[in-house]
Amino acid sequence: MQNLSNIGQVSEIQIDSKVTLRYLKAGSGSPLILMHTIRTQLDYFQEVIPALAKNHTVYALDLPGHGYSSIDKSANYDEPYLRNAVIAFIEKLDLKQVTLVGESIGGVLALTVASSLPERISKVIASNVYDYDTRYADGVRRGNIFANIVLANYAIPIHGALFAALENWLFLGIVLKGGLQKKGWMPTSLLSEINRAGYRKGFRYVERNVFTNWRSWGKARSLYSGVKAPVQLIYGDADWSTTEERERTAKALGMTNITTLKNTGHFGFIDNPEQMIALVSK
Repeated sequence: MQNLSNIGQVSEIQIDSKVTLRYLKAGSGSPLILMHTIRTQLDYFQEVIPALAKNHTVYALDLPGHGYSSIDKSANYDEPYLRNAVIAFIEKLDLKQVTLVGESIGGVLALTVASSLPERISKVIASNVYDYDTRYADGVRRGNIFANIVLANYAIPIHGALFAALENWLFLGIVLKGGLQKKGWMPTSLLSEINRAGYRKGFRYVERNVFTNWRSWGKARSLYSGVKAPVQLIYGDADWSTTEERERTAKALGMTNITTLKNTGHFGFIDNPEQMIALVSK
C-alpha cells in the first residue's frame, strides 16, 4: 500500500456547521468521486487511484463518521444523511460532469446522489450495491460464521456497545475476510489503518448506528428510477447479495445488463483492482 501523500493531496472540507469531510484529491481531468464500502474509508481505494487519476481529477471521500471525517454522536447515520453529505461536497466544490463510483454502501450512494443531482452527474459505476439487508447487518453477516456471530452481538442494546468496544485488528480482519474471494486477507497496511481509525472517540457509535439504520439502504431503491446518467452495475460472483437481489436492483434502475466479475467478493476494489480500474475507465 502506498502512502496517501504520494498519490494525492489530503484535505478537509466543512460542509455544514457539524460535518467535516476528509478527502483525497489526485490527477486532472473531469471529476470522479470514489465512495467506499461499509466499515472502511478512502484508503480503501489507494491501489486504484493512481491509474484513475491519469484521466480524471479523483476525489476519494471519507464518508461522514468514517475514517477521519468528523463524528457527531447526535446524528443518525442512515442513507439520507450520508447522501446529503456527498451532495453538499459536490455543491461546495461546484463539481460538474461528475463520474460517481461507489462500492457497497458507496454503490447505493452513487445511485441516490445521481438521482438527486441529475444535472451534475455524467456517469455512475455502482459495484456490489448494498441495498438488500433484511435485518441488522444482514449483508456483512453473510460473509462467514464469525461475522454473523459478531454482528448479531453488536445489535443487542447495551451489550452491543460493550462488545463493539472489544473490536481489534484480528477481530476486524476476520470479519472483513468474509468479503474477499480471491485474496485470503485484507492488505495488512490497509487493515491496520482501518483498525486505527476505529479507535477514534465516537467511532463505535457510528459503526453500530450505520447498521442500526439497515432499513434505509433498502428504501434507497425507490430513488433509483430518478437516475438519468448511464449506469454500470457490477457485482462480484461471490458478493454477499443473491441473484434475485441483484436483479431487483437492476430492475429498479430499468436495466437488464449486469457485469459480473469472476472470483471476486464484496470488496471488488481489493479482490480485483485491475478489472475494476478497467471497468471504471471504459
